Amino acid sequence: MSREKKPMKAVMLRLRNGWPMPLALQGVFEMLQSVVFCLALIALPLVAVYFSGGFLEDSFEVILQFAGFVWLLIHGVPIEVFNVGPDTDPSSMTGWLTLMPLGLSLLPFLFCLRAGRRIARASYTDQLWQGLLGAVVAYGAIGTGVGFLVANDYGRVNILAATFIPLVIASLGLLIGARREAGSWGRLFGMDTAAYLHSISPHRRWAGSYVWHVVVSGFMGYVAAVGISGILLTITLGLHWTEVANVYQELRPGPIGSAALTLLQLALIPNAVFWVLSWISGGGFSLGAGSTLSTLETTVGPLPSIPMLAALPSGEPTNQWLYLLIPVLAGILAGWYFLRVGENHLEDWFARRIPFNALALGASTACLAVFTGVVAGLLSLGGSWLSSGSLAIGRLTELGPHAWVTAGALALQIGLGTAIGYLIAPLFETDPVLEG
Repeated sequence: MSREKKPMKAVMLRLRNGWPMPLALQGVFEMLQSVVFCLALIALPLVAVYFSGGFLEDSFEVILQFAGFVWLLIHGVPIEVFNVGPDTDPSSMTGWLTLMPLGLSLLPFLFCLRAGRRIARASYTDQLWQGLLGAVVAYGAIGTGVGFLVANDYGRVNILAATFIPLVIASLGLLIGARREAGSWGRLFGMDTAAYLHSISPHRRWAGSYVWHVVVSGFMGYVAAVGISGILLTITLGLHWTEVANVYQELRPGPIGSAALTLLQLALIPNAVFWVLSWISGGGFSLGAGSTLSTLETTVGPLPSIPMLAALPSGEPTNQWLYLLIPVLAGILAGWYFLRVGENHLEDWFARRIPFNALALGASTACLAVFTGVVAGLLSLGGSWLSSGSLAIGRLTELGPHAWVTAGALALQIGLGTAIGYLIAPLFETDPVLEG
């Protein structure tokens, strides 16, 4: 009995730790696994809807091509959609499908993160590039193949876009996964960070530390604002659950259709979180051409029957300006963090040159607020861009936050909150030196 268990145990160890092979080939193998698993998860609900009679298309090959389209879309590849019908020209383009369902975009990222960890586990520091290079080349080749295979009467993609755009998510996942396995960037790339910091001058170290913690503070403020937006979205959906359920009942999609519709909405939840953030900032977002929703203005045109949209605010805004204070709260957390790390070397610089402590504190705090707000605003541009796009259907060609207005509003709100948090934090923090 023990002899029979040994081969099985050896196979399980191989599956967990990887097969011995050249690192470049192992990178290819890991990417193939990632793509197969991801495509299978995407195709499964589409196939279920197909066999339940939910598609007018009879060809199973087209359903698999739709799965390929979805795989490309969640990587950010724009899809050229054609207007197909009995009285239309099949070659006439209706628009571009560019809205990334960010919830589904987590799938390839997580699979690539797993691949990066396994590649790092199988390689030494000076050999890691071989596995990563093989993985990136394989992913690009797979994107090229999928781009060729999915082209049909309903849509097509640019082959160069299908080759290179998916590499962004793949590269991020691989690097972060390898970093998590290695435990530090120094072990990952063989660079001794401590020795490098010791070799530079103290002034450069202080300046670098200040800049780094300003960036971290801006990041924390923006992430806190996004997190609060997610909580607000959850509360809003809960309060309007009756309206959401009524839309489900009116649609009558059936069990499989309901499951597929729910999965679609879950995939768009991260997008909706960024839209809520733009709403509470005052920048607002669009739900189709001519529709604007913000705390200061609400203009909504006809919308598709999607249950989640039943929770949208309606009517004239009343006291909604109070939501503008939410990003300020996120900024207060950022300012509190910056005080706790104790790396405000700019304040020390001002204190040596300005004889009045209050003036030095005010100048350094104003600079901190501006710098942190700028970082949060730049991050907001990225979040707004990722969550925006087009569905290439009627008015739904403009979806997502008003990026620049939202970025400017968040820069002001989080910057103001950072200044407040930095100034009030000493009232609640104890000095370990004085306490001792």
